[in-house]
Amino acid sequence: MCGLNGIISYKHDAPPIDAEELRRTRDAMTPRGPDGFGEWIAGEKSVGLAHRRLSIIDLSEGGAQPMHDPESGSVIVFNGEIYNYLEIRSDLEARGHVFRSGSDTEVLLRGYLEYSTALLPMLRGMFAFAIWDARKRGLLLARDPLGIKPLYLADDGKTLRFASQVRALLAGGGVKDLRPDPAGRVGFYLWGSVPSPYTLYRGIHALPAGHSIWVDRAGVSAEKQYFDLNAEFRAAERMSAYPVSLDEGRELLRAALSDSVRHHLIADVPVGVFLSAGIDSSSIASLASEHVSGGTVETLTLGFREFAGTAQDETPLAADIARLLKARHRTINISREQFTAWIPQILASMDQPSIDGINSFCISEAAKEAGLKVVLSGLGGDEIFRGYSTFRDVPKHVARTKALASIPKFGALSRLLATPFASRSRLPKAAGILEYGGSIAEAYLLRRCLVGPWELENYLDRDLVREGLERLKPVERLQALVEGLRDPMLQVAMLETSMYMRNQLLRDSDWASMAHSIELRVPLVDATLLRSVLQLVSRGFVATKAEVSRATNPAIYAMLSSRPKTGFAIPAVAWMQSELATPKTAGGASRVWAKFLDERFSGR
Repeated sequence: MCGLNGIISYKHDAPPIDAEELRRTRDAMTPRGPDGFGEWIAGEKSVGLAHRRLSIIDLSEGGAQPMHDPESGSVIVFNGEIYNYLEIRSDLEARGHVFRSGSDTEVLLRGYLEYSTALLPMLRGMFAFAIWDARKRGLLLARDPLGIKPLYLADDGKTLRFASQVRALLAGGGVKDLRPDPAGRVGFYLWGSVPSPYTLYRGIHALPAGHSIWVDRAGVSAEKQYFDLNAEFRAAERMSAYPVSLDEGRELLRAALSDSVRHHLIADVPVGVFLSAGIDSSSIASLASEHVSGGTVETLTLGFREFAGTAQDETPLAADIARLLKARHRTINISREQFTAWIPQILASMDQPSIDGINSFCISEAAKEAGLKVVLSGLGGDEIFRGYSTFRDVPKHVARTKALASIPKFGALSRLLATPFASRSRLPKAAGILEYGGSIAEAYLLRRCLVGPWELENYLDRDLVREGLERLKPVERLQALVEGLRDPMLQVAMLETSMYMRNQLLRDSDWASMAHSIELRVPLVDATLLRSVLQLVSRGFVATKAEVSRATNPAIYAMLSSRPKTGFAIPAVAWMQSELATPKTAGGASRVWAKFLDERFSGR
């Protein structure tokens, strides 16, 4: 896990790259890589790559970046981990490649030299990388299939800049178009996070997950998709496969989960597990204990005085699970005073505004305190194993309202009439029940939105809202994601994975963990695992979270089965409400926090 950046002046009349800008951008990401740094600039100063290193695999100087291949002259900078690098390395060695290091970075570079972009679907991991191909005189940029690792681009028509963080590009000082992007601002209020590929700035956008681009003297190519999540879901829905029995389904599910956890444990430093009293993290901890050296896994749980003695206090049950697994367990108690002291660092570390992420920040601080550099998280389980209430509520909402919602203009009229009453009842989204009830996409928007589309002018300028909605097209955007899918459950899974998980949970986990120089790995966000789960679904096995727990560890399932789902909660909402000294408003404290972040990030 690292920070990468670069500049390529691809037009003949573009100015040579500024080495100081390259370094400013790099060093703005120091927490992402405190173990080392480097840079490489081509002799003609048309391209430069830079890197901050967090040493995880091959801790020697052999793994330092930028990494240069002496035979081809090609250079790579890479952020993330390739979990199947040993398998790819063996294949490359059989083809005559000789390696000088034990790093996955060298495997990635030599794999590209052997296979070109055909390598991308072969990679299992989380990654964003840039490879300067000296043979073709061009630059390849690519991002992992599910969007775990970020990569931001700024193209002015002559020069392309890129980095792991938006703030780093701003620190470099070379991005000229910093006008506010209405789509980014509107999207933040709609969903509580800035939806990809937008940012708050017109001149900066994210490379979409599962995509690559090529840059050379001819210009910047169109983004090329090598992984299509919708196609994966559609293939599962249409697959005709022999049905699987319940016992066989659980066995196959366990094997797939175990395989993912085993791959995610690959490291040359100790790996810990974030352990809540939930199914996802406890399953990961249980499987990790089967694969770690000596069989003893290190686990971490957060505790809060405010939750003591309530259903939200995860510490007693987490400790029981840890004892069952014979784990080295630590409970880190966080006080309100500690949280208050962290607020400036939280705001300084947050790369783009988000109403979430504080929980990941706190647990990453705990990991740092425990002396860990790598931790496994249960993020992603709710999306593929139907853990959210949206899997129940969204299809039910459509079933109840579709007939009325289909009447032309009836939904919009009902919303206009209901808005005053809904606002006074502190349930402002309730006004849109009929207007957003005609499809899974519409009902999902209503269920997940922070601020309803009709409420945006209460927070933003009318013209900005109009332009932002025109660019964002939220309903059309969601409908495009589920195009071709018939099963409501698969539609919700597709939406949760593409929107909430990718734009909020994964992005928040990245900035929050990197603020503490912690590599956060997510075994349940894995394309290989996803395909295995979808194949089971196509064979009639309903892969729920309960089945995950049963298949993984029946003893832990027995402990958890009587406990209601609470999620990974911390009392930060109440703390932040108090810190901002803001009274409660319709829609709750999350809207107050969103307004505060919007004002801070927009400079108002």
